[in-house]
Amino acid sequence: MPTTAAVQPDPPDLLRRLQSLCRGRELGALAARLAGLADLVAPDVARFEKTVPSLRPEASAVERGAQHLVDLGGKRLRPICVALAARLGTGFDERALQLAVAVEMVHAATLLHDDVVDVGDTRRGAPAARMIFGNAVSIFAGDWLLIDALKRVRKAEVDGVLERLLDVIEEMILAESLQLERRGRLDTTQAQWFDIVDGKTAALFRWAMFAGGKAGGASDAECEVLETYGRHLGVAFQAIDDLLDLAGNPDETGKALFTDLREGKLTYPLIVSLGREPALEPLLRDIIGADESTPEQHRQHQRVLAILDATGSLDECRKLALDHAARAKDALGGMPPSRAKDALLTVADATVHRPS
Repeated sequence: MPTTAAVQPDPPDLLRRLQSLCRGRELGALAARLAGLADLVAPDVARFEKTVPSLRPEASAVERGAQHLVDLGGKRLRPICVALAARLGTGFDERALQLAVAVEMVHAATLLHDDVVDVGDTRRGAPAARMIFGNAVSIFAGDWLLIDALKRVRKAEVDGVLERLLDVIEEMILAESLQLERRGRLDTTQAQWFDIVDGKTAALFRWAMFAGGKAGGASDAECEVLETYGRHLGVAFQAIDDLLDLAGNPDETGKALFTDLREGKLTYPLIVSLGREPALEPLLRDIIGADESTPEQHRQHQRVLAILDATGSLDECRKLALDHAARAKDALGGMPPSRAKDALLTVADATVHRPS
């Protein structure tokens, strides 16, 4: 699908916000690199936005439920990874475009399912699909998006990509199962956290890099490198997610603080801090399943944050994110210089500064 030569598409919203954030934190060099990244991927993201599923006039409730989430947008980081991996080779062609849409649809499908499992009321700052259309529609909407993704991957006919996606979906289900088993368990270990993150978050980033690389003609060895980048990027991404859940800005993230803990999910800082300060345990038990809007819950949050600060677990979580971002960059060390490589290095650096 050709783009209009006379009009430069707007950069993705996430990149605009990151540029503003970096300037505010005196990270001018990173802000400048983000501007270069935005220039490179803006046409690809514009093509992506025109290609995502849209409603038919006779759309079913399931399609409307799926479209509700898709229309809320998102970071588009996984499709950007597909585009940049493809640009390391022959470029972002129609096949890579379909793979970029597919990875976002798989991600959206997991969110629709998660909101039912977690009994989530909001998503991306708006009512979750289940709150508007019901739990059954939200589940089937996720299934519908998953089928849409698989059809796109099959249509793209890129060698090995469909088989790899099926493996990744299996990994994601097993990781979700482990997270469900650990729900509300304060004895969750760091090793179990990594197992969940590798399957739930990092696996799809790995596939995004693999799929884009394959579409761009990368060799098996090059695809291995790209998958290593994707895995470490995914871990860094999740570590920052864990930080934002506890100490982020709800206006930026679109969700209330301590949401994960109320749902019984132990994030990395909490796991670290529990190993250092046993007094944290009863505070966490009081928050799991609680209504976040009460004054007493707000006071509990402040007590927990004070312990997290005293035990250094928030700093340790950020260091974990920085470490995996650095490992993602190191994985690309043998790749020849290119704008796409520079952009992927910028993505890794920017991941640890994202506000949402």
